Amino acid sequence: MSQGRGIGAEAALLTALNEEETALQESRGGSSGNSDSSGRSQPSTKSISGTIFEPYIENGRQYANANYYMPNDDAEETRLSIVHQSFLLLLEDQLTMARIPDDIKRVLDIGTGSGDWAIAMGERYPSAEIVATDISSYQQPPTVPPNVFFQIDDAREEWTYASPFDLIHIRCLAGAFSDWAHIYSEAFRHLKPGGIIEVVDMGLIKVVEPSRASYLSIYNGVLQSTAEQAGITLQLEHLRKGVVEASGLSVLRTTALEFPLGNYPLDQRLKMVGKMALIAALEGLESTALRLLTKELKWDADDVKDLCSKVVQDVTMPDARASVPCQFLVARKLLELE
Repeated sequence: MSQGRGIGAEAALLTALNEEETALQESRGGSSGNSDSSGRSQPSTKSISGTIFEPYIENGRQYANANYYMPNDDAEETRLSIVHQSFLLLLEDQLTMARIPDDIKRVLDIGTGSGDWAIAMGERYPSAEIVATDISSYQQPPTVPPNVFFQIDDAREEWTYASPFDLIHIRCLAGAFSDWAHIYSEAFRHLKPGGIIEVVDMGLIKVVEPSRASYLSIYNGVLQSTAEQAGITLQLEHLRKGVVEASGLSVLRTTALEFPLGNYPLDQRLKMVGKMALIAALEGLESTALRLLTKELKWDADDVKDLCSKVVQDVTMPDARASVPCQFLVARKLLELE
């Protein structure tokens, strides 16, 4: 896989932040959740099935196919791992806002990316089978729980799983699907009665005084209009109750949170969230925009990168207090007698 901009520095900072997070958790009497009760790593095993897609290289980034706008190279894998760590900190070491029974049997993670969430679920629920799918395979770590299975699959097509799931998890895939009605209908069809789906997504970066962040306004505006032109959305429309319940699912609750970008929060945990989220957000500027703008609007790649560098200046102004809205939706397939 190709190396992305600043990937070594990001990986080093991620390691440092993980160490800081571990120290914070230990001070609270907790653990990082990455090992068993004896402190040993889980057994190593990995299962990846399906067709391996030939990667596409464009403007120095690697993509899974000719269409999906997000890259799948080393830089993106590191960014996704940072996003996962940010969620863990934001949710105080919880993997989901859904109520998960201890005896959960089958879990499906759609668009698993780097696989961090699926691996963490496998570690915390060793008796459950975790199926993690994506349109391409990332390089997984050497220690993967034996109950986690990685598969190449495209959720835009008909789902063909033989057995239903207790939990379906979808995170940060707003622009991945043009037909969310299909995703929700297939999820409904493949959930057990009483089963849960959690969909989590983030909106676009915002600052406290938009008038002082002109390049961010340009970036957000052109990104939204280009996404619409491509038939996708980068906002949170797919999390509206009516959209979800049209499939037969019943929405239990929605929760809106904010990711701070930077170390301005006074709370130490949120300060750590802000450090990690800022790294992911700044690296995500180019990841999100490069293929969309060069393919749909025929922008030159250097012009996209130049705009992204100017957005970085807007977002990192001392008084910008930038943030990203995040919404969690938990819905349920009703029992047959309900």
